[in-house]
Amino acid sequence: MKPYVICLMHSSLDGRTHPSRWRPKGAGTDWFETIHEELGGDAWVIGRVTGSEFAKGKPYPTETHETFPRQNWFARRDAKTYGVVLDAQGKIGWGRSDIGGDPIVVVLTESVPDSHLAGLRGEGVSYIFAGKSEIDLALVLDILNRELGVKRLLVEGGGVANGAFLRAGLIDEFNLILSPAIDGATGAPFVFSSTEADGDKRAPIAAMTLESMRELGGGVLLLRYLIRNDPPAAGR
Repeated sequence: MKPYVICLMHSSLDGRTHPSRWRPKGAGTDWFETIHEELGGDAWVIGRVTGSEFAKGKPYPTETHETFPRQNWFARRDAKTYGVVLDAQGKIGWGRSDIGGDPIVVVLTESVPDSHLAGLRGEGVSYIFAGKSEIDLALVLDILNRELGVKRLLVEGGGVANGAFLRAGLIDEFNLILSPAIDGATGAPFVFSSTEADGDKRAPIAAMTLESMRELGGGVLLLRYLIRNDPPAAGR
């Protein structure tokens, strides 16, 4: 069963997501965690770049004498909430097993070396496999639901990860915390983005409905949109 997927992001009026660049400074930047808690997900997911910002360790050794089957491995299955990180090639050395008390679950591809799996196991970091060389996001959702009971997933960036979920037609709801600030310069990430390879692909969005608009104070708005996606094309 597919979890209900909510994308939650916080941006300036021009859709940029690095508050340090916004002007005026500090405009409504303290709402994200509050809304995150209100939405009550069983798990939240971020991409590799954002995940790297939480890492405290160095890359794992490149060699090991151990071999591991390409099977999902869980250090914990009893958590209230999980922090899921997309790391297809196994680049992140964690130096921790949780983020804010939420156990980390890394999403890998089968191309990841045994040495990286040894590093994850040594730190008590759970991992799942969702593809040979590229991550299949629909498979990720299926595994999270089947193995960990995730029924409500929060997609929380960065822009490339958000965009991948959007183009896969997997986002059911978009919650945007909109601050009265502007970035106004090149180089900052957007709420939704893509790699160059996916630059011409469009999301299969059939309709978006404004479900609610809430004033959070200080000119900050919370916009909640429901998304209806086109059904997958035959053969997909």
